[in-house]
Amino acid sequence: MKAILTILLTIALGNASLHLSGSRCDYGPDSVPINKNIKVQPAMSSFPAELTADGLISLAGGDYAIQMGAFSRHANAEALRNRVEEMTGLSLDLVEEDGLFKVFINSSLRDQSACLFIPVSFPGGVVGKSVPAKETETYLPGQPDTILTAQHQDEVQGMQDTIQPAPDVQESETMPPAEGINEASIAEEPGASDGETEIIYGREPTRWEKFRNIFLLKGDSPWLSRYNYFGKSVALVNALIIAIIASLATMLILLLVILLNRRRMEREAKLRQYLLEQYQTLIIDYLFGNSGYESFNKIASDDYRRQVLIDQMIDVSVNLKGDSREKLTRLYNDLGLDNDSLARARSRRWHKKIKGFRELAFMGIREGNDEMYRCLNSRNEILRMEAQIALVRLSDQDHFEFLSHLKRPFSLWEQITLHDLIIQHDLPVPDFQRWLSSENPTVVMFALRMIREFKQKEAEPEMKKVLLHRDPHVSRLAVEVAGDMDMRSTLDTMKRMYKYQEYNNCLEIVRSMGKMPDTSMLGFLKLVLDKEDDVQLQIESVKAIENMGETGVQALVKVMKSEYKNYNIIVRHVLDRRIY
Repeated sequence: MKAILTILLTIALGNASLHLSGSRCDYGPDSVPINKNIKVQPAMSSFPAELTADGLISLAGGDYAIQMGAFSRHANAEALRNRVEEMTGLSLDLVEEDGLFKVFINSSLRDQSACLFIPVSFPGGVVGKSVPAKETETYLPGQPDTILTAQHQDEVQGMQDTIQPAPDVQESETMPPAEGINEASIAEEPGASDGETEIIYGREPTRWEKFRNIFLLKGDSPWLSRYNYFGKSVALVNALIIAIIASLATMLILLLVILLNRRRMEREAKLRQYLLEQYQTLIIDYLFGNSGYESFNKIASDDYRRQVLIDQMIDVSVNLKGDSREKLTRLYNDLGLDNDSLARARSRRWHKKIKGFRELAFMGIREGNDEMYRCLNSRNEILRMEAQIALVRLSDQDHFEFLSHLKRPFSLWEQITLHDLIIQHDLPVPDFQRWLSSENPTVVMFALRMIREFKQKEAEPEMKKVLLHRDPHVSRLAVEVAGDMDMRSTLDTMKRMYKYQEYNNCLEIVRSMGKMPDTSMLGFLKLVLDKEDDVQLQIESVKAIENMGETGVQALVKVMKSEYKNYNIIVRHVLDRRIY
């Protein structure tokens, strides 16, 4: 309160020359006499306001600090300081605090007494508009919640030599013609930024400081510049403009890169097509003895042309057999193209490995088989399949020996691919019962399918073991294959395992018994019909009984006449020839 009384006393002494006679005086809340008939012209007020030069000089003699403005750019703050010093002859300080450049009078007293914020109006041209302060606040040390607002300051009478603003100026200007804005129109509490280093500027920043500020976003950084757009200064617009310019530049660069890459790909495609035609003619001439080995030496000296030559040789080798194929393989080896294929097969990139495997398989080169065996259990399904196909093509006798090394799941697509490979290349069919004891369930299922496909009935003894496989999918497929192959020796095994199986396996057992009808299973099937509640199982059991011929039909007629359980609907349904 002592500081507030000191400020009010100073203002009162400055207004002592005003005439108060001839009218009644009232007293405001701070006991300062106010004549209601006299037009008050304040020396301190809320922004925008008028401030006399003499009043500012008078206030500068007080025991308190005065803040004249705060800017985000050093140049704007320096311009305001020079203008005020030129008009008043006072010495002003420039302080960097909280990311702003603040102009102070008596800056050394900020930590000892109250700190006032006084906006200043200049009649000069409008360059940047200041941010209006709703209240001019005075912070008192030790009392952070005590504020001297504009309501108190408006009660002080005006001084002489008031600088009047230009008629067309709506808001106070914070600086002479230079780019900048008085951005922080609030008072600062003296202890608010004790952890930050305060720098008093008396010179322009050096080149190094300007370069550093570009990245630190402080001082004279161009990213902090504010410009007038349609009468308003918005820093966000600067960021948006920069973002748009950067986006356009990026788009143009990408467009240029895409066009250049497309042009390059078109040139390569044309060159490749031309080379393929030329190399095909050379290869055919070589195979028929019209040209020699020397015509390929120039081609083999260039990496790109070597790859095109390899691709063309593979295409030609598909339709070659016997001596012509061997001659082409010798040419492939003599040119050192096999080393290129081996290098790709041993590459760490899976797509290069696949290309290398294909080249080695088509040209019949077995030096890369060890790498193919390592890739059999790769996590990459495509790489596994290509390794399997290559090993099948490169094997002389046992084309499916790799199945004994396969630990990864053998997908249905891979199984179909290998089956097609056997048919297309007329490969010798191995005895697939050797893999019925494999630890990989998918390999066992592949062997079961191949046994059925190639009618290998000699595998019937091993089939009895597979019926009891721990994997229900394998067991169900074995039951299905046994029924399709009419392996009647497996009926007793199916009968014993029925009660331990899941529903789908039980249904497949009854169906398989219907595929290979045997009167010895009549009692078992009648028991299924009587004990099972599932309609589908009952229907399949009745169909299996009917497949036994006359004996089965008589048994069904007898069951239909029985009144113990109503089987009439199911039996009639099965015996109706319009349905089955």
